[in-house]
Formats: sequence, structure tokens, C-alpha cells
Amino acid sequence: MAMLLLSAFTASAQEPADSTDLFYRHLSLREVVVTGSTGQTKLKHTTTPVTLLSARDMHHHSFTNLIDGIAHLPGLAQISTGSGIAKPVIRGLGYNRIIVVNDGIRQEGQQWGDEHGIELDDNSVGSVQVLKGPASLLYGSDALGGVVLFNSKPPAYGETFFANVATEYQTNNGLFGYSLNTGGSHGDVAWDVRYSDKMAHSYKNAADGYVPNTQFRQRAVNGLLSLRRKWGFSRLRMSYFHLTPSIAEGERDPETGQLEQPYDKTKRYAHGTPFQQVYHYKAALDNMVYLAGGILNIMAAYQHNIRKEMEEEDGHTECGLHFLLHTINYNLHYTRTNAVGWKFTAGINGMAQRSSNKGDEYLIPAYRLFDLGTFVTTEKTFGRFDINGGIRFDTRWLHSYSLIDEGKQRFNAFSRQIHGLTASLGTAWHPSDKVTLKANISRGFRAPNMSELGSNGVHEGTLRYEVGNYRLRPEFSHQIDLGLDYTNKWIAVQLALFANRIDNYIYLERGDQSVTPEDTHADDDEQLSLFRYTSGDATLLGGEVSVDFHPIHRLHLGTSFSYVGARLMHKEGDSRYLPFTPPMRWNTDIKYEITHDAPTLNNAYVSVGMEMNARQNRFLAANNTETATPGYTLFHASAGVDICRRYKTIATVVLTVDNLFDKVYQNHLSRLKYADLNTRTGRTGVFNMGRNITMKLVVPFNW
Repeated sequence: MAMLLLSAFTASAQEPADSTDLFYRHLSLREVVVTGSTGQTKLKHTTTPVTLLSARDMHHHSFTNLIDGIAHLPGLAQISTGSGIAKPVIRGLGYNRIIVVNDGIRQEGQQWGDEHGIELDDNSVGSVQVLKGPASLLYGSDALGGVVLFNSKPPAYGETFFANVATEYQTNNGLFGYSLNTGGSHGDVAWDVRYSDKMAHSYKNAADGYVPNTQFRQRAVNGLLSLRRKWGFSRLRMSYFHLTPSIAEGERDPETGQLEQPYDKTKRYAHGTPFQQVYHYKAALDNMVYLAGGILNIMAAYQHNIRKEMEEEDGHTECGLHFLLHTINYNLHYTRTNAVGWKFTAGINGMAQRSSNKGDEYLIPAYRLFDLGTFVTTEKTFGRFDINGGIRFDTRWLHSYSLIDEGKQRFNAFSRQIHGLTASLGTAWHPSDKVTLKANISRGFRAPNMSELGSNGVHEGTLRYEVGNYRLRPEFSHQIDLGLDYTNKWIAVQLALFANRIDNYIYLERGDQSVTPEDTHADDDEQLSLFRYTSGDATLLGGEVSVDFHPIHRLHLGTSFSYVGARLMHKEGDSRYLPFTPPMRWNTDIKYEITHDAPTLNNAYVSVGMEMNARQNRFLAANNTETATPGYTLFHASAGVDICRRYKTIATVVLTVDNLFDKVYQNHLSRLKYADLNTRTGRTGVFNMGRNITMKLVVPFNW
């Protein structure tokens, strides 16, 4: 596991040599090379479950945001608010239990919030790696459930110049997006610049019609400057991201049951109210130095996240919540392989953070924190056995500032020092060239975040008043992973099972009464439910199985099955299940490749698929915190082709249709599921997007 995790600390993760869609190429996955700053390893030598996704595979799917683009993978799901905001869930764990890493830097953008998404441009992603299970060994706190790594395409050196234009349109919400990319190299100097823009109006479904305030606008700029020398390389990456999502509240007319339209035009692209303004600035410097017998990697980054939540009062747009988050990330590690084949890596990494409030409404206090983690990992191959493991120790210093609001004590000052010891040990056994058996045991760690410790305010968009508990203890997980990979000429099977116990699992518990405006600092007309952060021991059991059948060269039959059962120990009745647990899911895809190596129409394909989500009856029902969700089945179709001139690609065209039969459904992890009751139908909440047709066009230019 250690070797694979270290791939996150590089900005040069490479795509496989074969650019064919990885989702349908499980037969070759055992030979895929994962590239990291400490060298290369084949996927079959890793001891924990990993999912890989290429940029080409993402082009073959339609999605409205980056997390939506990977949520179909086995073991993954998303907590969503409309079509513009989503956060990843791995095996039933999300929020601050998942780390998102972009080119070696963990993304820090106030990810504790329900309506806070991931501030990354999907057009800049060259490949995706998903690490399932505790990854605290190399990341420290917050990697309790896993890591999602988004890697840019590595720079190409020599004498080159390239450009490409990509655009897409979606029929359901009128999403229109485009991306302009140019770059090149001269000798050992390479550069890359990209600008992306995307906008969408409200989405629709057969039950609700157009859902007000689900529109969004997203813009991003990314730049790279890279220098390669005999001693190693140095890369500077800079990015700017701006998202303006409207916040859907799902309010309905009590007589007609129709969603209330805050404005006349349902297809307007301009934001409604309430809405957010989210800005994310990032600069990262990655340096790798080749030393005698080893490699030294030094990385530092600065991130600045600005989040404003805007409301309209008396005809004027006012800023309520206004968060500013400054983060400095650092990483230093050294890798060496000795004469007998042992590979050792030792290093330190962490972050320094400061958050402040500038608005006139408050949810969490201003705070500062500092993380320091030290780790050692090792690995070696003994014949048909691969062994790896490591140990890490973390310390987090956290201080919260007091605040008096309108003469009342809103936040109290407090300080915490939190320690965590984590470790991992795994092995992969290859009894034959076709079979690999894997086992791994690990201990993960997560410190409670400031939202859980110090909240005291209205969480806009959730209809909740949240209260933290500064005495909460850190979470520790103890997980066992077992895996089996089998591959022959016609079929590939991957089985991954896990058992996870988490001590002090932190969650929101809804009270049995509403709170008054005087108690909540809320407006006079607001009636809110009181939610308090609490904790208890939890267990999660489940796994994934994937099968790819390849009876003939051009035909691929793929299917996957995912399940996770999550419950609180020592709890009974309505309180025994964990919130936001995805239901059992079965995916099936059939793909037929029409052409290969054709001079005019190359790589043409058609595919059809089915996604079946079972009914979720295991939910946190206490005080109506969650409700059951009916099962549903969705169908989709896709077709694509590379248009060539004498074998050289001049354009790529992809057409996809999601929710082919316009099914009316609610995803169990959709926050809009808990909006107002429709008095006409008796159904609560807002439904997910209906049929959506997506057209994509990519035009490359290379010199």
C-alpha cells in the first residue's frame, strides 16, 4: 500500500500507454503501471483496492461536476445538492473522512459543509486514482475513508507546441461548457495553460418540472511551468477557480404543491437567491532531486479559499456567511532502495491553516491549526510475495477564537492538541500468473474539524441549527482488506472485501424539537431543527466485485456490484444506522468497438448500460434525521468516434444519453430529498435530473 500511496506526492502521474477506455479494459489492469515520485509499481503488486480512470474514460461519460464524473465507479457515491455541488463518498464515508488530492496537494476548501463542492476544473484532469480504505499512513488526518487523486497530464519535453478546444452541451439543464488549452516545450522547459468556462440553468424532471435555483456558473484557469535537468525536475503550478452556484431550497406552494419560482424565467443562467460565490486560488511548487542511491522530493503550496453565501433582503443582495481560509501545505520525503531490494521512504508533511469570518452571520468560529506528521514506509518482493507497511505519528494544534455577537457570547475560545498513531501492513501473493490474493490491515486517524467542535449557528441551505462539541475525541479506524484478482484471456474478476471499525465516529444527531429564534440568533420568521454533533463507535462491512468478460476482441461485457453496511455499535432501533450510507448498487455495461486503426473514422464505439440502486431501508431514522429511499433503475447509452485525416485525429465526437427512459427517482444521498412536502402528491423533497443528452466535441492541434 505504501508504494501506491506515494504516487499522490507527484504531479507526474502518467496515463497507461494504451489509451483505450480503462473502465472496459479490466483485462489489462494487472499490467497498468502506477507512477510515483519513488518509482513505478504495477497495480497487481498493490495490497489495497485501487480504481483507475483515464481522461478518455471520463470523456465517454456525461456529468455536471467533477465528482459526478467518478461517482459511478464501484464503491463510490456522491452527496449532492442539485447538479452543481457534490462531494465524494468512498464505502460509506465522506466529508472530512475523504481527502481530495490534486497534483500532489490535498485540496482544502472548507469541505466540512453540506453545500460545499470540490474546487477543481474537470477539463484539467488527466487521470484519476481512487484509494479505498484508510490512507492516513501518508496523509495523516482526514484520510480515514480513502483518497481521490486527480492528476494532470504530465508535461512533454522536446520541441513541441499543441492546442486543443473542447466543448459540450447538455439538453436537460442547458449546460454549455468549453475549454481552451495550449502548451509546448523547448528543450527541457515545458509549459501549459488552460481556460475553462461552464454554465447551466435549472435542471428538470418529470415530477417537479424545472427545479428552481439549481443553476450554476464555473470558470477556471490553470497554468504549468516545468524545468527538467539531470538532477531532477521543478514544476510550478498555479490555478484560479470561481464557482457561482445557486442554492436550491425546494419550497412549495402549500395549495398546489408546485415548486415556488423566485423569478419568471426557469431557463435563466444568471444566479438566483440565495447563492454562493466561491473562489479558490492555488500555487504549488514540486521539486524532485536525484541523489546518490535515492530520491528527495520537496513540495510546498499555498491555497486561499473564499466562500460567500448571499441572500436578498429588501431588494438588495447581502452577504451573510463569509469565510476566508488560508492554507500552507508542505511535504518532504526521501526514498532509497538498498542492495538487497528493500525500499525505504521517510518524510514529514502537514499543513498550517487560518480561517476567519467576515460576514454578519456565523456558523463556525475563526480558528488556526497546524499539522505535523512523520512517517516511515518500507516494501520488498520475496519471490511471489509483495510485502509493504509503515508507521506514522501526527500532531494537530488547534485554537478557536471567541466571538461576542449582539451582546451575546456566540463562540468561546478553546485550544486542542490532538495526537494520532497510524500504521499499515499488507501483502500480495501471486500463486500463478493469473491469480493474485491480497490482504492488508491498517489503522487510520481523523481529528475532529472545527465544524464538529465549535459550530453554533444556522447552516444555510440545510434548514438546520448546528451545535458543536469541543470535547469530541479523534476518530480511529481499524480496517482489514481482502482481495482476489483473476485474469485470463477472456475474463477478468476483481473482488475486494473490507471490515472497518471506527472508534468515536462523529455525526450530527437531530433533536426532537425545533428551536426558537431567540435561542438560535436566527431571523424572526425562521423555525429550525436543532442538530448536535455527537459520537459513538461504528462498524462498516462490505465490498465490491467487478467482472469484465471479453468473448471477442471488439465486445466488452462489464458488470460491478457494490455494498456497504454501516451501523453504530451499542445503538438500537431508529438510532442504529450511520447517516449518508449509499444503498447496494449494481452496474452493467455492454460496449462494442466498431473500428480500430481506421484512416477516417477511428475508435468508433457504441455502448448501453444499466445502473440499479436497491431500496435503502437502513438509515438514521431517529427524530426523522433520514428517511427510507425507494430503489430505482436507470439506463444510459453512449457512442463516439475519432474523425481522422490519414490516421491523424482532427476531432473527437461523443454522444451520451443518461436516464434514457426519463425515470423519476431520488438518490439516497441527495440533500434535496429533504425539501418541502408536495401536498398534491404526498411525496417529500425534490427529485433528481431527468433524461439528459450530452454532446461533446474535442478538436486537437499539434505541431
